[in-house]
Amino acid sequence: MGRLNCGFFVEPMPDAQHPIQLVSRLSGLSVHVIRIWEQRYNAVEPRRTHSNRRLYTQPQIERLNLLREVTQAGYNISQVAQFSEARLRKLIDEPVAVSNGSFGGPSEASAPFLDECLVAIKALDGLVLEDVLKRAASALGTQGLLQRLVAPLSHLLGELWRDGSLTAAHEHFATSVLRGVLGNASKPFGLPAHAPTLVVATPAGQLHELGALLVSASAVSLGWRVTYLGTSLPAAEIAGAAQISKARAVALSLVYPEDDPNLAGELVRLGEALPPETALLAGGRAMPAYRNVLEGIGAVPVDNLIHLGTTLDDLRKPRNTGHGKSKR
Repeated sequence: MGRLNCGFFVEPMPDAQHPIQLVSRLSGLSVHVIRIWEQRYNAVEPRRTHSNRRLYTQPQIERLNLLREVTQAGYNISQVAQFSEARLRKLIDEPVAVSNGSFGGPSEASAPFLDECLVAIKALDGLVLEDVLKRAASALGTQGLLQRLVAPLSHLLGELWRDGSLTAAHEHFATSVLRGVLGNASKPFGLPAHAPTLVVATPAGQLHELGALLVSASAVSLGWRVTYLGTSLPAAEIAGAAQISKARAVALSLVYPEDDPNLAGELVRLGEALPPETALLAGGRAMPAYRNVLEGIGAVPVDNLIHLGTTLDDLRKPRNTGHGKSKR
């Protein structure tokens, strides 16, 4: 684990073996994230003991640190998991504007809150989870809470559910608590009469709600009036609500599944039914699987909450006509 020399701790030798709990502290990543990055993306390959415990070398810890910095800069772990250490360092030294399929990533300030949320969710402890979210809101602010905690938490819950680390009951429990928090964040305060309207929903077959709730809360904080429709609505219903509310835009959350054979047709029907002046936006974990369809109907693929914010800001500009159906 390390050597003592005259009473001082000396850095571990490169071939020393470290348990995952220590690696979590040294890398700044939660144990859950390290396991996901290993199992799903093969970012590192720890040695296994006879009792199946993971053991990591110092170079692997350094690699995890690099991956953490790169993902915090905006890259998706799926993009960079197989990059060499030299290439990862180059990304850190020469940052560029990137887009990815997630809604954001945890920061150094939000990572402890993320760990606390996961512990509370595993214990199905709603009071503790609500307390963590309240403290995070005070520390991070509304946009920080949404972009740096709730968005990566939502993404991680999906990963843990898909690989069997969490049950459907855990995922539903977390959604229930977060629905209340995001619902409060979505309440408009002092919106002017001329505030533009955004209709938020998930199309038919898309049952996961957290992404849509995140979009609603983020849009409200940016001065939009939100008409929230919930999950799994047919294209005609979404288009009708957009017409009734005279919406400037419709935002869809696409989370799961990524291979719905019916969704492409629903998206095309929605694009055709929306008024020419109403923009169509779509984001979420499953969005990249439907990017070609979205671009084909003139919709705007939204890569994360920051991209959502800039897109909504553009739509408010009087000179802007670049995102409406007239371009489809």
